[in-house]
Amino acid sequence: MLTHLEPSWGEFIITESQKPYFQKLLQFLNTEKKAGKTIYPEDKNVFSAFKHTPFSKIKVVIIGQDPYHGENQAHGLSFSVPTSQTKIPPSLKNIFKEMKQNINSGNLEYLAKQGVFLLNATLTVEAKKAGSHQKKGWEIFTDTVIKKISDEKENIVFLLWGNFAQKKSDLIDQNKHFILKTSHPSPLSAYRGFLGSHCFIDTNKYLEKNNIETINWINL
Repeated sequence: MLTHLEPSWGEFIITESQKPYFQKLLQFLNTEKKAGKTIYPEDKNVFSAFKHTPFSKIKVVIIGQDPYHGENQAHGLSFSVPTSQTKIPPSLKNIFKEMKQNINSGNLEYLAKQGVFLLNATLTVEAKKAGSHQKKGWEIFTDTVIKKISDEKENIVFLLWGNFAQKKSDLIDQNKHFILKTSHPSPLSAYRGFLGSHCFIDTNKYLEKNNIETINWINL
């Protein structure tokens, strides 16, 4: 899990991994695996968001809650699924709808490579058990990540969808960054503010205003 880390994140992740909370988290994960439980995503993909989006390239942060818990869904990027997954999750369908994007693939790596940091608050989950790895230590790690981005960078757009993500606004310096809040893209709440929010258009307007290259939200 902690091998082949992207250089700009490597030292930070290794430092965090040596802290007591992270050691306790690793112990929990090892115990779960020894008990024969299936954990998503695969070890090699747990830190995919960090591998695809170096710290220096971050322009936008999208915060999810935890990985998809179905087979061949989670691959380390919030809301994203691998190209091989033909069934697109409902929330992701609504994200594409707001982007005005035809769905060719649910893989959002094309965004991650442009500087969209697709971070889940919890980076692992037990198969078929949503939220099963919450409050095991991942949130301490990812809150530290969000705070690091806020403290060390400027003019980042934080897309906070739904109540869970919006609680992270306390970690963000709103004098330095742009926070866009909407309802969650889930079918249960997308029509209460996410759809029609123009959050992707407004993100690019902010980036352009600050002389930052905009995001091509459409995967051609």
